[in-house]
Amino acid sequence: MRLPLVLLSALVLTACGEAAAPADPAPAPAPAVVLGGVDLGQPVRALGTEPFWGVTLSEEGLVYEGVDRPREVAPRGEVELVGTMAVISGETDKGRTLEITLIDTDCSDGMSDRLYPLTARVRIGEETLTGCAASVAAITSAGESGPVTEPAGA
Repeated sequence: MRLPLVLLSALVLTACGEAAAPADPAPAPAPAVVLGGVDLGQPVRALGTEPFWGVTLSEEGLVYEGVDRPREVAPRGEVELVGTMAVISGETDKGRTLEITLIDTDCSDGMSDRLYPLTARVRIGEETLTGCAASVAAITSAGESGPVTEPAGA
């Protein structure tokens, strides 16, 4: 009788001493891609004049629009960082290639006294457009002149 009691005690002690298997660690968040002080994981706007156009990079995707131009939307692809440039591209809902190249160099839109932190080159179909870019937060909080910078606390 003593032997089964000893075995039962050993089993209970062994079960109590087993540690739960460690859970798989959560995947680390992807590091933010920052170019020219602009976090490309946040909404970013590229814009140009003559002709007036804009591309917004957001959770919705790459949204292209302009004066007398139809709105086109492409899924937002991965940001490819190449030195001081970032390239994001996709195919629009109209079947055209939309590629945005952001370059870490200051930019003037040529019509205002604003100075943007990024130069933008946008290829939509066969057309190539050149302009400037910054975060949407910086553009909406900037004044009519001077540098377009991230708002305090952003």
